[in-house]
This record gives sequence, C-alpha cells and structure tokens, in this order.
Amino acid sequence: MMQKRRFVGSEFVVATEYWHKLDDGRLQCDVCPRYCKLREGQQGLCFVRARQGDEIVLTTYGRSSGFCVDPIEKKPLNHFLPGTPVLSFGTAGCNLACKYCQNWDMSKSREMDTLADRATPEMLANAAQELGCRSVAYTYNDPVIFLEYAVDTAIACEEQGIKSVAVTAGYICEEPRREFFRHMDAANIDLKAFSEDFYYKITGGHLQPVLDTLRYVKHETEVWLEITTLVIPGYNDSDKELDEMTRWVVKELGPDVPMHFTAFHPDWKMMDVPPTPPESLARARTIAMENGVRYAYTGNVHDSEGQSTYCHSCGTKLIGRDWYELSTWHLTDDGRCKTCGTRCAGVFDGPPGGWGSRRMPVRLSTMRQS
Repeated sequence: MMQKRRFVGSEFVVATEYWHKLDDGRLQCDVCPRYCKLREGQQGLCFVRARQGDEIVLTTYGRSSGFCVDPIEKKPLNHFLPGTPVLSFGTAGCNLACKYCQNWDMSKSREMDTLADRATPEMLANAAQELGCRSVAYTYNDPVIFLEYAVDTAIACEEQGIKSVAVTAGYICEEPRREFFRHMDAANIDLKAFSEDFYYKITGGHLQPVLDTLRYVKHETEVWLEITTLVIPGYNDSDKELDEMTRWVVKELGPDVPMHFTAFHPDWKMMDVPPTPPESLARARTIAMENGVRYAYTGNVHDSEGQSTYCHSCGTKLIGRDWYELSTWHLTDDGRCKTCGTRCAGVFDGPPGGWGSRRMPVRLSTMRQS
C-alpha cells in the first residue's frame, strides 16, 4: 500500500524522512553521502531536495522532465524481460557532478521549467498499462534524489503488475537504500570507474558507497542487477583498472552479474576527450570474460558479437543482438539453453517481446485527454 505523503504548500512538494538537525541549526540531508547541510531556503547539490522551514522537502514530486517508451535493452538491461517496452521518465537534478554527463540538460538543470509534465504515481502506472509496457524505469537523472516519488510510483505499478527498474549511480546511504531497493525489481548501476581518484575528481563523489550499494543489491535483495561502465579514453580504460574492477565484481558479486562496457562521446565539460574506440570496448569485454564474468557486453556501438548473449556452459548463442534489435533466441521459456539445458541468469518468462529499437516519446497530458 502506498505511503500517505504530507504535501507542503504545493502538490509537488512533499515532506521527507532522511535528515536530521545539527547543533548549529542547519539540517543535514541523509539520503546520499554528500550529506548536504542546509540553512533556510537552501537546496542540496541535487537541486530537488531543499530546506523549507524546519524540514527538508522534495520539490519535484509528481513532475517529470519527460516520458518515453524505450526498449528495455536501452537501460541497459540484457537479462530482464528481453525485447519488452519500458516507460522511462526522470525529473531534474543529480547528486553527482560528472564532468562528462550525457544527460546534463536534465541532471544539471536548475530550472523548474524542465519539469514539463505532471504525473502522479497512479497516472504513471496507468500509462504504462495502457501503453503495454512491462516495466517503468526511473532514469535520465538519478532516481535516488526523488526517492519518495520513485517509491510511490513503484508501489502503484506493482498493484497493476508493472515492474520497476532503477537506473542509478548507486550513490545512496544505508537506510534510504533499504527503502528504495525494497520496491525495485531490476537495477542497472553505474560503476563509473574503479578508483577513488576518478570518483573524487571527475564525479565529485566517492567509490566506496557505490561498492557498498552493489554488494547490498546483490546479496540482500531480490533485485535483478546489471552494471554499466562508460569507458573513457585515458581516464578509466587501463588494463590494470579494468582487471581490478572485473576481478572485484566476480569475487564480491559473482560471475552472473552482467557487465556493460559502453562508448563515451564528448559531452558537457569533457569535449576535449576523444570518443571511445570500439577496440577499447572489445578489450574491456575480453578482460572481463577472462576474469570470469559470464555475461560481458559492449554498448553504444554496432557490435553484434559483443552485444549477444552466449551460454557459459556450451557456448551457444542464446540471444542475438545488434544495438537494441533482437535476432537469435535460443532459450526455453524459463531461461535455459536449448542446447545443453544450462540456465542463463536473468528474469525470463516466455518468448521475447517484439518492441525492437523503437523510441516513442509520450505526453501524459495528451493521454489523459483522449
């Protein structure tokens, strides 16, 4: 059952739980490891959590920067209901400050006008149902900063049999992490690099909280987990770092967590960095598989071999992919290799969907009027 939220002076502003008062009168936000300390009228770095009076509120509840029906493979999730459509949406702001952000127009937005459409959790669940989506994805900017909105939407979706997908950097504290992931069915978590230096200098954050989130999701929840690393030339693409990262994943999370190595393109504050060569992605995938990762993929490039799924036991191609288009399908309805019977890790429930690579923008206001 959905939690009853207390609205504060507006239908878009709700009271929040994860904060406490400091001795100097400031309020500390405890949602993420930034621990923003706010005086009256101040916003956190994320932009959407702010101090109003004697509490911290979420200022973007029920407001979105846009909606789109995507292939689930775009999240990217290759082992969660393949071929199915997902209703994707985000808000504004972010709790990291990645210099290469490729959604910077939303994640770095400080304008409420970015939030163009109104959507209550019930509206989103109804829209997903009407559009034939198997899931809703909280994406574009990081959903941990609009936790209350995401959780309520996930509950509304669950009541209609719609799954919830979190696309997140995993930069969240322990208590809100438990609440957030309790309501998710799948997650793709960005492991942006495997060095504290990169996290601090390039994202403004820290590595350890992300590793803690990965361990938590894998070992203490039923959430289906996949990992993405954007491979940036000269920053996180050394053999040493990729070796250490993939060894850590196999040791701490196990061999069945899929890893996606995706291509960087120059953006925002890193326009001087060249695009990722396809051979760098292939090299990262090879290192991962040599270290025991069973499902390693390349992304943001055309590479049917690097984007297809193979049986880790007999080598049969189980799911053929090129970008977001599926071709080969060699799995039983319960996700086993038709050749040798070995189970492919993931969430499968019958034949693949046929959504393909389509991207369909949606205006909920138009739907409500029809």
